[in-house]
Amino acid sequence: MTEKLAHTPPAAPARGPRGLIFEIGAPESRCVEPPALDVPEVDLDEVLGGAARVEPPVLPHVTEVEIARHYSHLASMNFGVDSGSYPLGSCTMKYNPRVNEDACRMAGFSGLHPAQPVETVQGALELMVGLAEALAEVSGLPGVTLQPAAGAHGELTALMAFRAYHADRGDVRKRVLIPDSAHGTNPATVTMCGYETVTIPSDATGGVDMAALHAALDTDVAAVMLTNPNTLGLFERNIIEITRAVHDVGALAYCDGANLNAIMGVTRPGDAGFDALHINLHKTFSTPHGGGGPGAGPVCVTEELAPYLPGPLPVLRPDGVYDWQVPARSIGRIRAGYGNFGVLVRAYAYVRALGAEGLAEASEQAVLSANYLKERLRGAFELAYDRTCMHEFVLSGSRQKREHGVRTLDIAKRLLDHGFHPPTVYFPLIVEEALMIEPTETESLAELDRFADALIAIAEEAAADPDAVRSAPFTTPVRRVDEARAARTPDLRYDPAR
Repeated sequence: MTEKLAHTPPAAPARGPRGLIFEIGAPESRCVEPPALDVPEVDLDEVLGGAARVEPPVLPHVTEVEIARHYSHLASMNFGVDSGSYPLGSCTMKYNPRVNEDACRMAGFSGLHPAQPVETVQGALELMVGLAEALAEVSGLPGVTLQPAAGAHGELTALMAFRAYHADRGDVRKRVLIPDSAHGTNPATVTMCGYETVTIPSDATGGVDMAALHAALDTDVAAVMLTNPNTLGLFERNIIEITRAVHDVGALAYCDGANLNAIMGVTRPGDAGFDALHINLHKTFSTPHGGGGPGAGPVCVTEELAPYLPGPLPVLRPDGVYDWQVPARSIGRIRAGYGNFGVLVRAYAYVRALGAEGLAEASEQAVLSANYLKERLRGAFELAYDRTCMHEFVLSGSRQKREHGVRTLDIAKRLLDHGFHPPTVYFPLIVEEALMIEPTETESLAELDRFADALIAIAEEAAADPDAVRSAPFTTPVRRVDEARAARTPDLRYDPAR
């Protein structure tokens, strides 16, 4: 069991080696010496039409040593997968092999420009074709576009292809069905594509309520959007019945591939009847995830939908030369260039290194890790759905809130004192006081036990000393932050007068 942490607040740590960068150094200090002026001097105010500033900007005056130490200190305050476990539910914050980073930084890849003549980028096109073929095999869907920049962009691309498909058949449809456990991007995508969202409730086992689904399905439905496994970490047991029912009314089935890392190499969405799938390469296929990017959300579709994919797509011509080709009924380009190429290189290196057996093993290890943690934690917290989970599972802190006045947010903040990044909290929305945990396949058994021990210790502390949990964290550079205030009224400017 993890040793109980003392909750006496330590002295507030410095914001840098000696404070903010504006608060260190001296007026006479400088990092660089600018070269002597070697062009005619001009009146800047005249050039700018009277818009030149009157007072010089307030800038820090520091030496090279001081600035290096300052930013090194800031870097040490960051938390990432190199710092510790990052069990962020539905986000797959796993360790990614550094060799894939080396591959995408090779000069032959990193120095490319999208406007280069096609004969000078044959290797890049060969890689893209090879990756598309691998993703087609993993998904069970033969048509692939690598253009989308992220998961939500992939959703939009697929639904635009759906809309064009229906329009070509003179089929005017108005609604898209989405389960209540869906990612928030799903209804946003539906609205952007001009459809109306209809929410389908979950049943007592965490799957789609089949009676509600059948009641909502008619010829006015354009598509059903499902995440499988869903955001509760559960595989949809009725998936074959669902896709058949969707197709029976002429609608299409879309799979949100955010959780593909639980099933890749084991089962294929295309074989389950899905018509389209987006894949988060930045989660499942080895690009560091988080912090705003980079990302890639390729879309895989059936043969019937392939003509509607955005173009151009990389193809191998009969003469053995790689080239670009626009699908016959393409919805058009959906981003500049041809995709986030560095992410594609990482994913290709990952697939080639692991192979079919390795990809399946990664999924199996992710599922094993999640089920192990679930069983270790089931006594300390309420379990939202008592089923074998996939790569993630959802606990509830409702008992701690009800009996001790300790919320899930308090538990998450106390985890920081144990050296762990907290899991996702308050999502999915259908679980009260949700703690959504994804251990990933790259954490060792010892690390999983350390994480479980920490959560169990916090659950015990919530009963014995709830104020300690409610006051956490104590050991972080900044104490408890008001997230709502930080989001609504951020203070991002330095005021030298205060």
